[in-house]
This record gives sequence, structure tokens and C-alpha cells, in this order.
Amino acid sequence: MLAQQIIAGDRRALAKAITLVESTRADHAEQAVKLLEQLMPETGKSIRLGVSGAPGVGKSTFIESLGNYLTEQGHKVAVLAVDPTSALSGGSILGDKTRMETLSVNPKAFVRPSPAGKTLGGVTRRTRESLLLCEAAGYDVIIVETVGVGQSETAVSDMTDMFLLLLSPGGGDDLQGIKRGIMELADLVLVNKADGDQASLADQTVSDYRAALYFMQARTPSWTARVNACSALNNEGVDQAWIVIKEFQAALTESGELGSLRAQQARAWMWAETAEELLAGLKGHPEVKSLVPALEKAVLAGDMPAIVAAQRLIAHYKGNQ
Repeated sequence: MLAQQIIAGDRRALAKAITLVESTRADHAEQAVKLLEQLMPETGKSIRLGVSGAPGVGKSTFIESLGNYLTEQGHKVAVLAVDPTSALSGGSILGDKTRMETLSVNPKAFVRPSPAGKTLGGVTRRTRESLLLCEAAGYDVIIVETVGVGQSETAVSDMTDMFLLLLSPGGGDDLQGIKRGIMELADLVLVNKADGDQASLADQTVSDYRAALYFMQARTPSWTARVNACSALNNEGVDQAWIVIKEFQAALTESGELGSLRAQQARAWMWAETAEELLAGLKGHPEVKSLVPALEKAVLAGDMPAIVAAQRLIAHYKGNQ
């Protein structure tokens, strides 16, 4: 029933399904697996975009501007926005619906903020599943907005087709602050806020980054990363960004790299999920749990190397299977 409602484009059913896959309850996990199996034939028909950038660069403004432009062109857009989770309280603000006021009420768009939790990489543990659910619901453009730029932010590239990096006008100083790994993953670099008195600075920043990318290895043989300027606030350059996105999709589809990329992502997803399940099984095993307090105490006191404690836990787990 839920699967049929999702395929029919029921937004409430889609929201309910995403809540289901994000749940940590065992019975919900079983229901989520069955649901995804039913919906798999309906997935894979969208363009998947990852959008990253430092806090304050205007990611939400750009996504709203692009989303509204695309819905006017007849597309259905889903935004999976990831908000940082407090290490102290475990809470998240989930403010993306507030920042995307017009897109969040657009009938052709679906905006879903989710907490990052303890997952590294700027995404949630269940972003992949949520992405598939949105595809099954008929959304042909899926945008994953990450927490921000960092060394671990590269995880978004393992679940999207194209990686967009947003920067503020700044030139050489900003170039020093961006991780090389992020730059090498970027398929399109957009210098946002290219308006007003920052327009000339934005043009210089575009030139700086084009020069920097010239010395970096391309992520795929059939595509060389582009650098453009835009003003999401004024809706300038957003249409040009979409043209580049379509060119990227066409180039990788023609070369066969898009299908290969998604196959590799599915394999990486399988092993990541395997590791998560094994770790959960180990931590939840009664015999292993009984050893944890003593081993942790020894490690904290410096009486035992962490690697020795880990090996004992694993050996005990294997011996009780």
C-alpha cells in the first residue's frame, strides 16, 4: 500500500517512508527493506546532484533558486538537506525549510531536512535510501545538500552523479582554505554572490579556480570540471549552471561512465551497510557486551593498547557465533 502511494506521488507517503528508513527500530528496519525492494524498479531515473560549500556561502539560496527554476521548466525536484547534529545534545535545528521558504511550498518540489547524527561525510546514514524513495515518487532531479566543506565531506560523491562546490568571492586566500580532495571531486565549481560590489572579485575568483583546476586530475575521463560565477539571490547564472549539469549528464551517459559510476556506488553502499550491520551485531552481542567495561577501563588507564582490546572483542564475538 505504501509503495503504491509513493509511486503515485503522494508526498505524505514519501515523508512517512523516509521517516521509516531513518528509524533505528528493528521492526521499522525490516519494513524499510521490504519497501525498498518493492520500489527498486522505479528508481534510477533522476539526475543526482550533491551540493557542498562552507557555511554562509549560500547553498540553500542557490538550491532554492535552482529548484524554482527547474520546476518552472516542468521538472520535479527533491531536496535532501542535511543539518549538523550537536555533539552535546544530539539535536538539530533542521532549518532548511525556513531557509527555502518558496521551494518548500512549491507543489512540484519536496524538501526534507534530516539530522546528520554521528555519520561523517556531510550526509545522514540513510540519505541513499531517501534518495531512492524520492526517485520512486517521480522526482527527476534529486539534490543532496551537505553540512559543509570538510575532509569527510567527500562521502556525498559516493551517492550522487555530479558534485557541485559553492564558493564565495575571495580569490587566493579561499583557495588555500579549501581541501584539495574536495576540489578534485568537484564537477562544477560555482562562485556565488557574484553581484553588487563583489562582482569583479567573483570574476577574479573564477579565474583563480580555473587556473587551479588546470593542475588537478579530472574525476572522469569524459568531463573536465567547470568554474562559473552566479548570484543565487538575484537568480543570475542559475540557468547556465543547469545547462552545464545537462552537458555533464549527456557526456557521462554517452561514454557509459554514468552507469558504471552508479554500479560502483551501489557496491560501495553494500559494503558500507555490511560494516554497519556487523558493528551493530558485535556491540549488541551479550557475551561481547560483558567484556566491554573491563577492556575500556584497561584502555583508559593505559594498561592495554586499543588494538589489543579490539582484537579480543572480535575474537570473542567470532568464538560465540
